[in-house]
Amino acid sequence: MQLLVSSRCLNQKLKKDSSINKNISSNPLRFSGYIQTQYQYGERYATLKVGGSNTDNNKNFNRIGIRRGRIKMQYEKGIVEGVFQVDVTEKGFRIKDVYISLKDPWKGIFSLNAGIFNLPFGYEVSYSSSRRASPERAKVITTLFPDERDIGAMLTLEGPDSSMWKNFKLELGVIGGNATNMELDNHKDFIAHLTYHNQLSSKLNLGGGFSYYSGGVYQGNANVYSMENNSFILNSNIKNVGDYALRRYFGADLQVLFKTNWGASQIYGEYIFGSQPGGINSTESPDYTSLPDEDTYIRNFTGGYITFVQELGGSNVSFIAKYDCYDPNIKVEKNELGSGGTTKADVAYKTFGSGLLWQLKNGLRLTGYYDWILNEKSANLTGYEKDISDNVFTLRLQYKF
Repeated sequence: MQLLVSSRCLNQKLKKDSSINKNISSNPLRFSGYIQTQYQYGERYATLKVGGSNTDNNKNFNRIGIRRGRIKMQYEKGIVEGVFQVDVTEKGFRIKDVYISLKDPWKGIFSLNAGIFNLPFGYEVSYSSSRRASPERAKVITTLFPDERDIGAMLTLEGPDSSMWKNFKLELGVIGGNATNMELDNHKDFIAHLTYHNQLSSKLNLGGGFSYYSGGVYQGNANVYSMENNSFILNSNIKNVGDYALRRYFGADLQVLFKTNWGASQIYGEYIFGSQPGGINSTESPDYTSLPDEDTYIRNFTGGYITFVQELGGSNVSFIAKYDCYDPNIKVEKNELGSGGTTKADVAYKTFGSGLLWQLKNGLRLTGYYDWILNEKSANLTGYEKDISDNVFTLRLQYKF
């Protein structure tokens, strides 16, 4: 069975060898991709990733559709590579990657990407959806990085095999901060990820890293709300218009792979905290098609996840268990929600997911997975007096080529 491990983090030598093989390839143009067709069954207030929303909130519902349909083209000649990736589903056509990559021709220590590319923050953001065990990324990840990508430039530094730094990689980026949409303001964000990866033995791999993000979110009017004790306090000043609210994240990630008589076992996770500007009803990061004009709400948050994947007896079937949590506003909890200007955007969530992944053959795999989604409850917030019925079952067939 193909191990569910990112070679990006845990086996850098193989990655470097792969790059050498590409350089000597007689065909500089390469195509790859994958298709994910899935059926989802959701409780009446669930949010599904395929199909339309529920048309009758008195009943549970189901949908079928294409979750992802990726086509990737890479052209490499010498030290330069061009990458295009698009996503094609019944909902439309979206650009995912468009970038130029320049590689160090001397020592192979650094490379530079310019364009739209995966963001170097933590583990799950850039971990391919074709390889990830759980169907979706954690809620904190999809909130902070809605497209997992942005437009800008990124410098990558890697220690050569002959040095004491061979197990380290540093990624530094300057980006627009508006996901894959066009840039709309003059502000640039900074992002960094320092990782360590090492194969300690034939049965143990270890990887981990630290991430940092510092940016700003455009303030469309004079009203900026910040938390004081357990209430939002208004700062209304004409100088706020056109200024930027601080968007800052700190993260730590860890990955462990070990082999036993049961097969390969993998544990990976990360923890993120920081300051997130948003609106009155949303904490999602900018993904604008036009500059906002709504009030700005600044919240301190925490979030993270841990995933466990276990091969079953060396077979082609693996068991998956995942826990993720996201608290968008750590200054309020329980019955404080709904007062002091807080809304549904301040509600914390926990998700317990589990399922089975069956690796068939020739790039084909089948996943069955169930998410138990638990929201924070408050007697003072309408609609959140009890846990919302929004659990989801996913059955996915994927073909990778």
